[in-house]
Amino acid sequence: MPDEAPVIILSEHAQAETNVKNSRFLCEAHPVQSPEEVREIIHRQKNKYPDIRHVVHAFSLGPKGAILGCSDDGEPAGTAGRPTLEVLKGSGITNILLTTTRWFGGIKLGTGGLVKAYTEVAQLCLAQAQTEELVPKTEVSFTVPYSLYEQCKLLLASLEFELAKEEFGTGVSMSGRLKTDKLEALQNQLRDLSRGTITVENKPIV
Repeated sequence: MPDEAPVIILSEHAQAETNVKNSRFLCEAHPVQSPEEVREIIHRQKNKYPDIRHVVHAFSLGPKGAILGCSDDGEPAGTAGRPTLEVLKGSGITNILLTTTRWFGGIKLGTGGLVKAYTEVAQLCLAQAQTEELVPKTEVSFTVPYSLYEQCKLLLASLEFELAKEEFGTGVSMSGRLKTDKLEALQNQLRDLSRGTITVENKPIV
């Protein structure tokens, strides 16, 4: 069987804008990983630009881009969110939110004009976007005794462990992220290092 195509995600914020009959359209691409994050960014965008009339959005989430959504945010139905979502789906990028902020210029564009404007600014934005291949990762946490702390730090560095937090108590509690294909190596090496006393808790990141 042929290998599956790599999953492509947005790696950093991007933006583009266009002006149509005095209306300004600013499209921004945001990396996201959950519906909660999508809602937070949309709320932030509306507060960021208090003089606007619409913040249209579309998003794609998950390894297969199966979680989708969009909103016209007050524009005529089907003229803004849906065209933006179609551009997003055509790009093949997931874990991405597109928000398009519109400043009305005093001249109505009509439904066809709106579809064209929202489509084109989304295309312009995605043309600027930096992407990367999605690498499955796992959230990991464990506690090590102080006597093994330095050795453990060297081990984590060798496995490119993304350390997020350390808490110093009776031992050192460590948590972070690791490429999923390196999880077994981490578990085995920590077991050998501690003679089986370190327990690794892990949770895949969807």
